Amino acid sequence: MVSRVLTANHLASGDVVYLAADGWTPLLRDALIASDAAAEACLLGRAARDEEADIVVDPYLVEVEHSAGRIEAVHYRERFRARGPSVRPDLGKQALAGALA
Repeated sequence: MVSRVLTANHLASGDVVYLAADGWTPLLRDALIASDAAAEACLLGRAARDEEADIVVDPYLVEVEHSAGRIEAVHYRERFRARGPSVRPDLGKQALAGALA
């Protein structure tokens, strides 16, 4: 089965976030991974509660794969969202990539 993570936008900041064990994180590498329908339903249930509480907006599942020991989004759009703005590689998540690896 395909592995998926749950993503959304943090309502207060607008940042792309992923559901992790201890809440929402801006780092894809820390996201909880669902490998079956039951796990996906759990993630979606948590997202629905957090969306109702105005913590996140527009949650949805994203297909991921493991590559060289890392989690990588399968689709280009999601890879782009995970990395941050492309016009300033010295800012955002891509600037932290070396420090967080």
